[in-house]
Amino acid sequence: MLHVNKIHFPITSLGYGRRIGLWTQGCSIRCQDCLNQDTWQPTSTSGIEVRKFLKSIDGWLQFADGITISGGEPFDQPEALTEFLKLLRKVFPGDVLTYSGYPQQQLFTDHAETLKFVDVLISEPFDSTAGQTLALRGSDNQRIFLLTDLARARYPSGLDRQAWGSERRLDLAVTENEVWLAGIPRLGDMARFRDQLAERGFYAHTSEQPEPPIRA
Repeated sequence: MLHVNKIHFPITSLGYGRRIGLWTQGCSIRCQDCLNQDTWQPTSTSGIEVRKFLKSIDGWLQFADGITISGGEPFDQPEALTEFLKLLRKVFPGDVLTYSGYPQQQLFTDHAETLKFVDVLISEPFDSTAGQTLALRGSDNQRIFLLTDLARARYPSGLDRQAWGSERRLDLAVTENEVWLAGIPRLGDMARFRDQLAERGFYAHTSEQPEPPIRA
């Protein structure tokens, strides 16, 4: 069973081209100031059988350039993640970009089999004191590993500000019952956005502060 928080297509702020964005549910790392605190707690209702999940996104695969897997912590469910990636590779030629809050040495030691199916790995825990200037990284201590020829062809060498662009952008995702943002905002951006909406009479729920205080 793969435990999923949300999935959306297209996402353009988390890698090359138009991508499927997959956020897993459950995280044991729980970095301070994490923007996705709503994905921390494992839940019994978030699981879906891997083959059934892959079938559910089949209609998107033919249009997607890649898939970005975040969380939560994807490597907290390594068996399901590996099974999903193995099956995905048989039907999908796009690149797989995976985030993890674990150190790269631990990932390459403990999850070498899973990484055989990953093109781009972004590792290390989020550190709000490390700066937020580098592309595709929540904080500047995080490291990018281009593991395949496809990754090296699609992603500029080093993914520095000059090669990739320093401006951060967010995707506006609209579903049947909600509107939400995907991407890598700077620390405090979502709280400021929530407050600005509140000044205009709108309520917004932000994942960096799951239960915002009620204002008088």
